[in-house]
Amino acid sequence: MRVLLTTGVTLLTVACLLLLGMNAWVVGSTRSKLYTVVGELPERQVGVLLGTSPYTREGHENKLFRHRILAAAELYRAGKVQHLLLSGANPDKTYDEPARMFDALREAGVPAEAMTRDNAGFRTLDSVVRAQKVFGLEGFTVISQRFHLYRAVFIANHYGLDVVGYSRPEEDSRQQLRTEAREFLARCKAVLDLYVLFVDPKELGEKRSLGSDDPEP
Repeated sequence: MRVLLTTGVTLLTVACLLLLGMNAWVVGSTRSKLYTVVGELPERQVGVLLGTSPYTREGHENKLFRHRILAAAELYRAGKVQHLLLSGANPDKTYDEPARMFDALREAGVPAEAMTRDNAGFRTLDSVVRAQKVFGLEGFTVISQRFHLYRAVFIANHYGLDVVGYSRPEEDSRQQLRTEAREFLARCKAVLDLYVLFVDPKELGEKRSLGSDDPEP
C-alpha cells in the first residue's frame, strides 16, 4: 500500500510540474509581445478579433465580448490597424459570433468595408492558423483579453507569424480571475495540440481575400 501511495504521489507531482512548466512556457515566451497601451502598440495592417458570445450562459451581458469590441474599435480609430478580421464560431444559423461582432463594431463606428467575417474560427488555433493559411496573413495584431492572448500569440509563434496582442487595461476584473483556471488548462492543451497531437483547424477550405463574404454555414 505504501509503495502504491508513493507511486501515486510521485506521478501526481510530475503531472503538476509538467502542467506548471507548460503554462510558464506559454506565458514567458509571449509576454513581451502583449500590449495594453495603444500608443506603444506596433502598427499592423490587420487586427484579428477573436470571437466569444455577447452573453453569458445565464443570459447576462458578456463583459469579455464588450471589451473586445471596444479594443478593436479603439485600434481602428487610432490607425493601429486598417482592417479587422472577425474570427469566431458559426456552427449554424442560431449562433454566429462574427455577425454579432460585426454588428457591435458597426455601432461603434467601424465601417463595414473595414471588416471581414471568418465563420470558421471555432477555436483559437483555428482563428490563428486560418488567418495565415486562408487569408494569407503573415503578421497581424490579435485582439482579446490578456489571459487569452498568451495562448493565441504562442500558437502564432509556433507557425512563424509576426504577431502582437492587444487588450484593454480596464478589463482586468473578477470575471478574468474566474476564467484563469480554465485558461491555465487551455494553455497546456495548446502545447499538446502543437507539439504532441499535431492538431489542425477544423476547416481550412479555399483561400480568401480580406473583404470577401464568408459563405453561409
